[in-house]
Amino acid sequence: MVHEKNDGINKDMVLPPIQQNRPALSWELKIKKKLKSVPPILGKFRPLVGQCCHQCTPDSLRKKLGQSSSLGFHNLLSVNETHTRYRGWLVRRVCCALFVSGCKVYPSPVSSRLERVCQSNRVREALTAEIKAPEGGDSQGQLNHLSTFLPLINTCISPGLLRFVGWVMLKIFSSVFGSIQVNLNHLPPLHRASQEGSLLVYVYMCQSIMDGALIPLVLFCHNLRVPYTVCPLQINSSFLRSILQKVGVVLLPACAPTEQDAEMDSLYSPVMTSLVRELLHEGQAISVGVSAESGQGGQWLAHIRQLIKEGSVPDVSFVPVGISYDCVPQNNTQIGLSSVLRWLWLLLWKRPGGSVRIHLAQPFSLKEMCESGRCRVDEWLPLQDLLLPVILNNRADCVFGRRRMSWLLPPHYAFDLKEPTHPERDLSIAIILHLIFSASSCMAVMSTSLLSSLLLYRHRKGVSTSVLCRDVAWLTEELLFRNKDVGFGGSLVEVVHYSLSLLAPHLIIAAVPSRKDPFIVPCPSLAATLHLTLQAQIVTHAFILEAVGACAVSAMLCEVAGSGVSSRVRSDGVEAEEVKGDMEFDVVLCQSELTERSLQLCHLLPPGFMPPCQSPQSFALDAVDSLVRCGILIMEEITRDVPICDFWKREGTLTWTTTDDPYDSDSDCEEQELRSYKISQPSHCPEMLFFLCSMLAGHLRALCWTTAGLDLLHTPLPEAEFVAQIHSHLCDTANKKKQHYESCSEEAAHTAVRTLIDLGVLLEEQQKGGVFLSVSPLFQLSENRQKLHRFISQYLYN
Repeated sequence: MVHEKNDGINKDMVLPPIQQNRPALSWELKIKKKLKSVPPILGKFRPLVGQCCHQCTPDSLRKKLGQSSSLGFHNLLSVNETHTRYRGWLVRRVCCALFVSGCKVYPSPVSSRLERVCQSNRVREALTAEIKAPEGGDSQGQLNHLSTFLPLINTCISPGLLRFVGWVMLKIFSSVFGSIQVNLNHLPPLHRASQEGSLLVYVYMCQSIMDGALIPLVLFCHNLRVPYTVCPLQINSSFLRSILQKVGVVLLPACAPTEQDAEMDSLYSPVMTSLVRELLHEGQAISVGVSAESGQGGQWLAHIRQLIKEGSVPDVSFVPVGISYDCVPQNNTQIGLSSVLRWLWLLLWKRPGGSVRIHLAQPFSLKEMCESGRCRVDEWLPLQDLLLPVILNNRADCVFGRRRMSWLLPPHYAFDLKEPTHPERDLSIAIILHLIFSASSCMAVMSTSLLSSLLLYRHRKGVSTSVLCRDVAWLTEELLFRNKDVGFGGSLVEVVHYSLSLLAPHLIIAAVPSRKDPFIVPCPSLAATLHLTLQAQIVTHAFILEAVGACAVSAMLCEVAGSGVSSRVRSDGVEAEEVKGDMEFDVVLCQSELTERSLQLCHLLPPGFMPPCQSPQSFALDAVDSLVRCGILIMEEITRDVPICDFWKREGTLTWTTTDDPYDSDSDCEEQELRSYKISQPSHCPEMLFFLCSMLAGHLRALCWTTAGLDLLHTPLPEAEFVAQIHSHLCDTANKKKQHYESCSEEAAHTAVRTLIDLGVLLEEQQKGGVFLSVSPLFQLSENRQKLHRFISQYLYN
């Protein structure tokens, strides 16, 4: 990152410098005269991120994030003698070792944990069913059946080893990252919660293997209790397993390559639930990673929810954690000693690249969320009930409700919640969705994410550096206005140069002597496009309202262009006009139709994009309003027979309504009027509209290509093989077109298959070898597949 100017808010914050001895680039010298500061803040205060939900947990929200917003950020890797009790030249050389030796380590008793887990009713009942023996049988036989889980149960935190591993991790991360910035404003609430004896569970979005190591290191360096970290990766080395289990890492059983395989063991879920119960009884903290793609980690949150319901644990405070990378490290599902040593060897020859920013959000009470009744799941419906009537029957209106995402929680996680529509199961899924959204919302937007979004969605065919710098300043201000924190600051040229240096392997930078500025184009390759798409996801989260509204406008414009007249999208009483050419028509868009299209698109969004406590109808209305705020739509003035200010001559002046929706209008007697909108620039398509539509194009195009490829598959197929073949089909389609590589990632294939299952296009069949997928009889008809394809493709900007 770049040095951040001292703005009186954070005097200690020093972002990693750009190499001082690097040669100056020609384009940098040419725009040096136009230096402009990119503010990481607006005014004197940073965006306030990490607040808990005002609807579900208002009592937790009353506990403010901190008394002061002037604490700034702390670079975890910047350890010097001021962080120790000693001074002197020798201290400066061993200050890191002295620092970790002075960090507080909380006790982690493990003496009788194995006995308590084995004696729990949940484990005893599972053992009785497993070995078909009467309860209270041979304890040695029970231990033999639990031998696979004994190392997991005996996981502990050794103070000496934790300090040594903390010192090693600080050294390793100094070679991997330029800085690790921690928001200090979020630490006082965690210290207060620890002093009050609250049980803390940290929840983060799974991005990299580094996630699970960063959170314990941050808490350790700030004298907070180091949590027991759930690790879903397979560790092959017994030496590494023994070390990790002594620093609080809960690993998978040695015989299970994945978490899904471990869940197939009937003893795994009861043992892990009992282990979580004992850890919480000991006052330990827990760290869990969740995935919106596969639902990974959801069962751990469901275990905690189940313990709260039973009364085994009084309450738990969830802490969403937002981790943002300049460059997301690559994942490796299997880790061995040789791979770790090879990775450490490569670090010796690698310069630190990129920074990390960590936000620890405000803790909120799980018991308050569950028992208050504010987190509602009574309006949840299957996706096929919400959209199939519109897709197949061409119905104008769709059913009101929220999409049920039952796949976020494994069906075998608890025997009493196997029913897919069980209210308790839906409540657990709602909590998972809430945490996914909260963790995503408090992630900062890094400079590489901002540039990736601009290059992918606004300047796909290339852009000069001067124009790119102008757009970086514009987009930064837009993000800050949306209360989104940004992980950079300084002069504009340094921010752009730093980001381009990190993204250089995925870009083509052409410096022509005849041009004033170099020309930058994203590499038209699969790897480059997927990397830029991954970096740009956080920007899409920030602009999701505008993106949904823009796709709805695009769908209506396509309908107008195809029909040749604009009457279908006009409100009542407005005469139709013939459309003369693509660029000359003056179209009026009805608010109700725009809202309907936005609502239908909301149901196709992956988890984590929509606020979990906001109704889809309210979200769709906000999506339309957001286009007015950003200048894409302007409200059409409608002439009236009765002036709008003549209140008594209006019909139904005292029509009172009631609603439980907190996002609804505060006025109970407000008259609902149909509004109409025009595009602010009817002579040509606004660049902003294309920019916003492109954000969701990758997801929607993957759905279209998956639908078109169903007739190429010979079903039924095992789920993993089905997803693999769909992924191969997406890659082949992109290679043939030589574009749209963002639609052929493994995540896009998995999300598309999951959406088609929820739509009823694909059927799940439980067989001996696992779950098999096949095309439903309804969609074996090409006519119905074409209807589905048309419905999805209408939102693709053309």
